[in-house]
Amino acid sequence: MFSFRRGRRRAVTHQLRKIAGRENTRTEPSELLAYSYDATFQQRLPTAAVAVQNTEQVASIVELAANEHIPVVARGAATGLAGGSVPPPDAIVLNLAKMRGIKDIDPDDGVAVVEPGVITSQFHAAVERVGLFYPPDPASLRQCTIGGNLACNAGGPRCLKYGVTRDYVRGVTVVLADGSVVETGGRVLKSSTGYALPHLFVGSEGTLGIITEAVLRLIPLPRGRATALVFFGSVEAATETVTASFLKGLAPATLEFLDTHTLELVSSELPTQLPEGTQAALLIETDSFEATEALDALQRVVAIARQTDVLGIHLATDEEESSRIWHARQAISGAFGRIAKGKLGEDVVVPRSKIANMVRAVEEISQTHGLPIPLFGHAGDGNLHPNILFDPSSPSDLLAVERAAIEIFERAIALGGALSG
Repeated sequence: MFSFRRGRRRAVTHQLRKIAGRENTRTEPSELLAYSYDATFQQRLPTAAVAVQNTEQVASIVELAANEHIPVVARGAATGLAGGSVPPPDAIVLNLAKMRGIKDIDPDDGVAVVEPGVITSQFHAAVERVGLFYPPDPASLRQCTIGGNLACNAGGPRCLKYGVTRDYVRGVTVVLADGSVVETGGRVLKSSTGYALPHLFVGSEGTLGIITEAVLRLIPLPRGRATALVFFGSVEAATETVTASFLKGLAPATLEFLDTHTLELVSSELPTQLPEGTQAALLIETDSFEATEALDALQRVVAIARQTDVLGIHLATDEEESSRIWHARQAISGAFGRIAKGKLGEDVVVPRSKIANMVRAVEEISQTHGLPIPLFGHAGDGNLHPNILFDPSSPSDLLAVERAAIEIFERAIALGGALSG
């Protein structure tokens, strides 16, 4: 592996500056600190960081790095929870944040052409202004970028009804490991020509190439939505509501699960007080092209919930109240950070019928290792997020975190699940 300490540091830095400009190239340790971490607790300084502005610059830097055997890591907003943008030793970080152009929104073809640095929520707002809808909505949507969503095949609460990022990708422009540029897919609705290469790159976390442009599918914007927060006296009651709703043929846009520990942490953000004895809650949202249809669908799900151990039901009365409920859901990760120095956010998936079993397993693991592990996630598809809270400066905590994470994975697999959703 190339090392700037032993090799041609000055020459490579000169080439980087020549490609992207001196003002966009960072090599000093004080400057590189901002490029050393993501939303995990991992951290490692790169050797250089370059803010790129187009596909040609990305390709030139990747080609240079390939010739010099230097690792390259692409970085957007660094909101990832898998360590994907934490650089390996001697790496060059490609900062894609300046590639934030929304090049086209085409209502006739139902597509948009975007660069990877576009903030997800800003893209949502742009397409909704013309009556269109881009459903993928990761919890960090106000900070995360389209490029990161593509790299990780991001989902979010709405993936229950609408699917994940991969389902909205028509085409991509990708820089491969040798610096060559590939354009695959396009604006057409369907194609049976050759391999589905866009879907190969989406979710590959940059291991197969760096996506520098994407053609994304858009759908008509639902005009009505209805939101409720339902509190339960047991985890089992909440999961029974989920499975019964599907058996009745109902398809909510979202079915979010929050355990009692998570609810307590964000209780000040909720538009209502937690009922005494609450053990779990479901954040339920339905949508439709007609507001009355959305409300009717929500009330049918709530009617199913009422047949279980329900302690309270809060129906949002307007858009502002609905937004407040969602703000509480999106504030969860920040709430964890306020009460613990370190957080390991895991992501397991189990069959819907096993959600309660997984929640109970996490509670048991939490007690065994003496670590708080609040849990929330997407109840509709069994994708759960146990968050292990700990003190990174404590050797005993670090050992306990490692053991707890392994046990969480083992229990998820034993229940017929997988390590990540």
